[in-house]
Amino acid sequence: MSGLIPFYQKHHRHYDRGYRSREAESAISQYQQSSSTYSSHNSKSTKGIRAATYTALGEGGVSPLPKRAKPTYLAMDKENQIIGYVVPIFRGSHEFESGLSDTEEARAKESAGYLARRDLFASGLESERIEHKSRRTVMRESAERISLSKRIHENEEYHKRLNEDSLMHTPEFVIKPRSHTVWEKQCVRLHCTISGWPEPRVVWYKNNVSIDPMAKPGKYKVVSSYSVHSLEINKCDFDDTAQYRVSAMNSKGETSAFASVVVKSRFEMNHPKLFLMRTLNVIAPSLPYGVKFETNIVEKFGVSFGREGETLSFGCSVIIYPSLQRFQPEIEWYRDDKLLVPSKWVQMHWSGDRATLTLSHLNKEDEGLYTLRVITKSGFETHSAYVFVRDADAEVAGAPGAPLDVHSLDANKDYVIVSWKQPAVDGGSPILGYFVDRCEVGVTHWVQCNDTPVKFARFPVTGLVEGRSYVFRVRAVNKVGMSHPSRVSEPVAAMDPADRTRKGTSAPWTGQIIVTEEEPVEGVVPGRPRDLSVIEATKNYVVLSWKPPGDKGHEGVMYYVEKCVSGTDSWQRVNTEIPVRSPRFALFDLAEGKSYRFRVRCCNSAGVGEPSEPTEATTVGDKLDIPSAPGRVVPTRNTDTSVVVSWEASRDAKELVGYYIESSISGSNAWEPCNNKPVKGTRFICHGLTTGESYVFRVRAVNAAGISEFSQESEAIKVKAAIGGGILHASPTPPYGITVLECVRDSMVLAWKQPTFIGGADITGYFVDYREVIGGVPGKWHEANIKAVSERAYRVSELKENMLYQFQVRAANMAGVGIPSLPSETFKCEEWTIAVPGPPHDLQVQEVRKDSLVLLWKPPVYQGRDAVNGYYIDIKEADADFEMWRGVNEKATHKTFMTVYLTTLNKIQQAICFFLTGTAEIVVDVDDDGVISLNFECSNLTADSKFVWSKNYMEMTEPERMTLETKGNKSKAIFKTPSEEDLGIYSCFVTHTDGASASYTLSEESDPVKPIKTMHFHPPYPVIPLKTELAVELLEKGRVRFWLQAEKISANGKVEYVFNDNMIHQGEKYKMNFDKNTGVIEMFMESLGKEDEGTFTFQLQDGKATNQSSLVLIGDVFKQLQKESEFQKKEWIRKQGPHFVEYLGYEVTPECCVRLKCKVANMKKDSVALWYKDGREIKVNEKLDFSEGVLTLEIAQISKKDAGIYEVVLKDDRGKDTSTLNLTDQGFKDLMNQVFSVIANSSTPLKIQSTEEGIRLYTFVSYYNDELHVTWHHKDAAIAFTERIKSGVVGEQLWLQISEPTEKDKGKYAIEFFDGKGGLRRTVELAGQGEETHTQLLQSAAIRVREETAESPGQNQQTEGHYVVNVRQAGLVAE
Repeated sequence: MSGLIPFYQKHHRHYDRGYRSREAESAISQYQQSSSTYSSHNSKSTKGIRAATYTALGEGGVSPLPKRAKPTYLAMDKENQIIGYVVPIFRGSHEFESGLSDTEEARAKESAGYLARRDLFASGLESERIEHKSRRTVMRESAERISLSKRIHENEEYHKRLNEDSLMHTPEFVIKPRSHTVWEKQCVRLHCTISGWPEPRVVWYKNNVSIDPMAKPGKYKVVSSYSVHSLEINKCDFDDTAQYRVSAMNSKGETSAFASVVVKSRFEMNHPKLFLMRTLNVIAPSLPYGVKFETNIVEKFGVSFGREGETLSFGCSVIIYPSLQRFQPEIEWYRDDKLLVPSKWVQMHWSGDRATLTLSHLNKEDEGLYTLRVITKSGFETHSAYVFVRDADAEVAGAPGAPLDVHSLDANKDYVIVSWKQPAVDGGSPILGYFVDRCEVGVTHWVQCNDTPVKFARFPVTGLVEGRSYVFRVRAVNKVGMSHPSRVSEPVAAMDPADRTRKGTSAPWTGQIIVTEEEPVEGVVPGRPRDLSVIEATKNYVVLSWKPPGDKGHEGVMYYVEKCVSGTDSWQRVNTEIPVRSPRFALFDLAEGKSYRFRVRCCNSAGVGEPSEPTEATTVGDKLDIPSAPGRVVPTRNTDTSVVVSWEASRDAKELVGYYIESSISGSNAWEPCNNKPVKGTRFICHGLTTGESYVFRVRAVNAAGISEFSQESEAIKVKAAIGGGILHASPTPPYGITVLECVRDSMVLAWKQPTFIGGADITGYFVDYREVIGGVPGKWHEANIKAVSERAYRVSELKENMLYQFQVRAANMAGVGIPSLPSETFKCEEWTIAVPGPPHDLQVQEVRKDSLVLLWKPPVYQGRDAVNGYYIDIKEADADFEMWRGVNEKATHKTFMTVYLTTLNKIQQAICFFLTGTAEIVVDVDDDGVISLNFECSNLTADSKFVWSKNYMEMTEPERMTLETKGNKSKAIFKTPSEEDLGIYSCFVTHTDGASASYTLSEESDPVKPIKTMHFHPPYPVIPLKTELAVELLEKGRVRFWLQAEKISANGKVEYVFNDNMIHQGEKYKMNFDKNTGVIEMFMESLGKEDEGTFTFQLQDGKATNQSSLVLIGDVFKQLQKESEFQKKEWIRKQGPHFVEYLGYEVTPECCVRLKCKVANMKKDSVALWYKDGREIKVNEKLDFSEGVLTLEIAQISKKDAGIYEVVLKDDRGKDTSTLNLTDQGFKDLMNQVFSVIANSSTPLKIQSTEEGIRLYTFVSYYNDELHVTWHHKDAAIAFTERIKSGVVGEQLWLQISEPTEKDKGKYAIEFFDGKGGLRRTVELAGQGEETHTQLLQSAAIRVREETAESPGQNQQTEGHYVVNVRQAGLVAE
């Protein structure tokens, strides 16, 4: 009751009974007197009650209880059989806990109430003591309840055992484990709740491999308590990323549940968010007492070189201050920004002050940029260097290097697609292909998978045993021999991807397949597969992919694959024996060049479904083209042993793997690889070069189809440190002041200021990077330009509208590319719509004098709504406030330069300006011949200084009207033919000085111009005579030659080449040649483009003698020349490989055989000639012989079925050529007419023969064709055939039978052969000579023939011949 007194009264020093009323005070005093007597009699009993209350809190070691009968909680049936148990309702829970009856409990309550009333106004100390005792009481009561629950649970388990048959059931998951994604080094716990009786046995699996906590002490912890089971994984790393399975099993059955764990790396080198955190020093929490670690990496490893098979170790010493034992750093190693983990190839060691990395048995996969990262609580430090791995010595000299990076792209139960990268070294001869070997895990026997080498860097390996794991390796082969095998791939299991699909996507693929059982359901015939497509096609195989049908039922489905040749409807089942379970399939043994269509059927126990929609026609052949050769290669000096090589990327390169770079000492033509692992960028540092030697470089691109041609060789560069070998900080410092000049929806124009220190050499260009900023977190940097830009402004394209971006700029000179600038402000990419123009940019100051200077600028990129019509210039002192800006010009100037007069400078400032520039000015000179020149002299030149001349402050790089000459510290600009066009402001600026510059205004009032204008000075310069005017001709390869010849020209003669009024110079497009001995001037172009249409002019100058000649190529003249050039180029390319000298034609032999023939050239042993008819290959029985250069194909007994389109394909590794012959429609008619002509010319003269029926006229031909059109004539009229007069063919005999001849049948007979032209006739004259006509003689002869035949059948032929002779002797004349 003490709690009823407010705390401010309870402890107040003025609190006493005086505050009470008199009535209350009197009642309380009486109450205290009566209660004191009662308390003296009952103090002992009260203490007994309290003791009883405390000691009755429970058994089980807490306090003893009086012995009494144990209650039973078993449930009985009518026959007193135990059927279960019950939990009692504790109606008398107080009695159970305290051991008191109801009467005793009422007495105890009454005593407790009395004590409470007595202590109503007790002191606070006593109340707190009682409160403390009550807490102890609650704790004991809680312990009692726990003990009671335990006894109930034990009783429950006991009765379960008594009724096992009725309570047993299979395990069930009440709560299944949940998937987790955690950071590296964190702990994760998977837990689940399982019910089942008998109590199930629980086992945890990782990728179907049981987890043994004793195998890795401290890594795994398995806990099972009261049906709750958990698996704890300590300090997760990348290897813990897997699918975990918990399996519960008892005598009634087994069940499983799955969960996946994905472990992410906390420290990603290029993670933008962490990078921002590092820059803000919030990557790690603060250490106690403000301690901050300082990390220094010393004794750093440098660029290293190794050879395959060797062991390489390198490392760094690490100094950390302060050195605290309990704060040890984390050491991480990366290769090409990928975290390395210990393996049999990689070992890591940390001794406390030195980190070492050991690479065992080097392979080319180990080549790359290695980075050491030392991570502390205050941040991290890194160091990187490149490691090069060279090929091991080949077993046979000239054999290629080993392939690299062998891995599996796809795995099925019966095949695995193996991929690899081609080696950089081919041994001096082209690689013919690759052999793939397989080995089952656990054995050492390697099996070769392909009988013939494959050129494509992917290959499906078949013949695998389902469920087994395999490793693979690849060997390269050329004509010399075989390479070493590559490093073996990671193991891969030959399992059906359908199982992998069924396991779900909650866990990453790790090489192990989890197969779960499905309940058997009555099957239905599945529907059609969906979305069938060809996902990969090469000349060796085709891979199909599809989606399962939507109406497949609950039963799993399998598939049959069918194919048919395009143009037919004859479907053939490919996998006739065993259907496949996966929705992917690889087909082999397809004819290269043929077109096929494919379809798929589903099947299950209910039957085979309808086929899918067939694919489009797919021609068997490599669909992926070899990439084109990279573009221009530019080497840049770096160090005494290295050169930076950059190049233009291959155009339209698909699935690009990377680039190989090769180097060669100039003039040696001995090429060595700079890298043995393809690099994906377009810039690479080639190390290991010899100091002082000159090298050239070339690059080629790589993809799965092969390696491209080499790029053009770079210019030679001498290996030495940039800027003369020794200047510290040779590369430029970062640019600064990045601003936006214009912004549209998808691009922004940036400008920046030149670095304060350019490194001692001219800046050759700038590189711009950009990154997105999302939610205030910057992303990854991306290159905006591959080629360096020379201007200090650049448009960054392909941006996203309304996105935020940051930019950085790097400057480059001949020493290399400098470090990037600080990130710019965050700019939003949105289109500007303001009316006013954007800011001018690139302000420069020249010609600083004591009272003036010249200010230059470039116009704004963003014009606003209207064109810019002028500029205003403001000025203020450097240290003045912003409000001190004042205008210089009252009226806007339309020029982009202006002379600013400094009228407010004091004498000290004027002296400084005078000291900076000196007094050198441009001097104008006119010689005796009237030649005007501008001369400028600079006394403080450096080795790298250059004179830059400008007109109206626009640089004149190659002036047409002036000649620029520089000797020593003097430069001269000479006017060629001065006129009013040359009026303007001429200025000269000297680089690498303190701003030496000057200008001169050449106007009509200038002194040098006046005498020229008044005297109309035209010096009588002589003309160079020409033998021929400018002409054009085509050369081999389609090259175009422009040339002319001068009669005579001296050694000082010069030629300028002009196209459409623009000067052109020697370079990649134009090659010039000037033979001063013969006077022949030539210009060569590799080809003509649309942009080359116009006027070409050669301008000659020899002293003061000049001449020029022009050639106009426009319209049809240009188009014809361009067309002929392209044809010649294609012909030259075609003739580099096997090609046709004479294209496919035909001839008909005297035996009436049709012979298709063509003449070929440039063939070699491995060249192949293939014959096709209507797209189908014709198998030629005989071996082709190219010795005579003629290919033939004979067609005997030609007929309509031989009509078609015939094609011959020549090919080898150098290329291919094709020739086609159309023998359809009119082409086939012309061929048959030629055949008919040969048949007609082979016919014999008409002869006459007597037969049983009468007279037979006949002729023989060498070959008879059913299509031959023959007409019989009698007396120049076509014979109408009847039963008496018939015609026919027997073998090669054509005959006309006249039965029972009469006088009307005599006369001239003819047979006419039709050959599409004039035809051919054979005739015979039947006429009587003597008393008897030929008809009578033939009649009598026929009768005698019949008689002789009847008497002696065996002498038919002889008798017939006898009578023929007699008839002829009788005077018959046959023509």
